[in-house]
Amino acid sequence: MPLITLTLLKGRDATEKRNICDAVHAALVNNGVPAADRFQRIIELEPENFIYNANYPDLEVARTDKFVMIEILLSVGRSVKIKRKILADLMENLKNKQISPNDVMVCFKETAWENWAFANGTQIHI
Repeated sequence: MPLITLTLLKGRDATEKRNICDAVHAALVNNGVPAADRFQRIIELEPENFIYNANYPDLEVARTDKFVMIEILLSVGRSVKIKRKILADLMENLKNKQISPNDVMVCFKETAWENWAFANGTQIHI
């Protein structure tokens, strides 16, 4: 049940955005998320509305204007081990799409199962 939000600067082409979305989805599916469970959104911002530190935390190579924040909202219960595996798979998938992992920040957010209603106001996982 992940809900994915990509935040990036305006100007990326459709193929590049799709490649990022595909890389995230493949990493999730590889770690137990059903392939049909795909809900993703992209937020594109002007530079004055997307402020980030190019070197935090002590990066040897500064982030570029290709920087993307990936928020992964999922139900509680996944272990640190699974989250690390999702991250490893995601970074590998992005490298395969010529996207630098150095330009990627990931934030996992968790919510209780009862906080999901996919359609018709029905909570299917309680």
